[in-house]
Amino acid sequence: MNITYRSTRSDSSESVTASYAILKGLADDGGLFVPVEFPVLDTPIEELAQMSYQEVAFTVLRLFLSDFSDEEIRDCVNKAYDEKFDTDVIAPISYADGAYYLELYHGRTIAFKDMALSILPHFMRYAAKKNNISNEIVILTATSGDTGKAALAGFADVPGTRIVVFYPKDGVSPVQERQMVTQKGSNTFVVGIRGNFDDAQTAVKRMFSDQALGEKLDRNGFMFSSANSINIGRLLPQVVYYVYAYAALYKNGRIKAGEPINVTVPTGNFGNILAAYFAKKIGTPIDKLICASNKNKVLTDFFHTGNYDRNRDFYVTSSPSMDILVSSNLERLIYLIDGRDPKKTAQLMAQLGKEGSYDITDDMRGQLSDFYADFATEEETQSAIRELYRKTGYVIDTHTAVASSVYGKYVKASGDTKPTVIASTASPYKFARSVVGAIKGDVSGYSEIELIDMLTELSGVAQPPAIIELKTAPIVHKTVCDIDKMNDEVLGFLGIRE
Repeated sequence: MNITYRSTRSDSSESVTASYAILKGLADDGGLFVPVEFPVLDTPIEELAQMSYQEVAFTVLRLFLSDFSDEEIRDCVNKAYDEKFDTDVIAPISYADGAYYLELYHGRTIAFKDMALSILPHFMRYAAKKNNISNEIVILTATSGDTGKAALAGFADVPGTRIVVFYPKDGVSPVQERQMVTQKGSNTFVVGIRGNFDDAQTAVKRMFSDQALGEKLDRNGFMFSSANSINIGRLLPQVVYYVYAYAALYKNGRIKAGEPINVTVPTGNFGNILAAYFAKKIGTPIDKLICASNKNKVLTDFFHTGNYDRNRDFYVTSSPSMDILVSSNLERLIYLIDGRDPKKTAQLMAQLGKEGSYDITDDMRGQLSDFYADFATEEETQSAIRELYRKTGYVIDTHTAVASSVYGKYVKASGDTKPTVIASTASPYKFARSVVGAIKGDVSGYSEIELIDMLTELSGVAQPPAIIELKTAPIVHKTVCDIDKMNDEVLGFLGIRE
């Protein structure tokens, strides 16, 4: 099946190749690329269960990347999922207190973003060749904490690319910030903004759609692309680990062939759970998609009411990667449930941009039955960490704790005890203060380094290389700017003076 892609906002019948969609990141009309139709995963579970992570990745990705050869896909996969990960299985599964925790944080930056951002630069390299691109590719990214470091690590010193990452100066954890500002690479640039993630993301989207800015870049030999999950090349590799998780459960005798499972995902930007939805669409036996939010519960309210409203207070929480009020990837779901009507999708997104809210129809709400949504308060998040540790000795980070808490609420509300995979999206070491505080109580008198050492004692898990390196890494990036100066910082980094 030849899979092509179309913008969520384009009323043109023309579709584009996977390589073009990956290279563009965001469509010219501001929309996001989605498959014109979903392929079918027809590899028997008995075969998938015998595959390594790399082999599952190849099997899934070749369904979506029709204009890539098998050799090219294998090359991308093998270069992405190698010794950068601290475990041969890439994404191990741990069982604790009735749920299966899919550990997605064994990559270079100890967060789930590594699973996709380790392979995206290799996609980009082939995509540029396929589309005869001679301009230098500028990866422009806003991050709520994890995407930034993973993208920086993936693209650092990759020939023909530069990468600019904007993050909220006071809206990420100390470890997240230090990971970014210590990033080496002559083609990397990190900027803290005075604002929150939504401010950064909105400004980045505006830069992508700024025609005059695009023409200026072109005249100087550059072009923008994205490493955020708005890029389909980021989203597709995330589909892989849900297929892999199902196969692993079958291989270990935890489920029978075809037996449905539930998946619980902590999400702010909606990309990670959308990948699980894509996995279901291609045939993975997933029943309920449990969408877990923190106190910034805009997604919970949307699924409960059909109204998406970002006009609300913004909270800085202990799960900062989910501190988001504009969930960009939700646009893809909206497009799929409104009958793939680009005019309707464009209208709703314009309304969101102008008024800060929109309502979907009753018919569209009826197509959301795959999803369950709830949120966890800060107290519930801390309790989830503490209680899981007390019962099992297993330590989870704050984002995974949000998912664990919401999963408990789902079981209580529904009585549904199907085997459930919880996406464990970051290492506890990335949020040591919150995690140790949840288990031991007040830790205000301890430094980050002391807390990391305390977490080692509590968990019995060795400190990841990424954490050890941070202790002595020099700070390389010190730029901080206001939102209205983001354009100037990008142009300055690129040496564009006109």
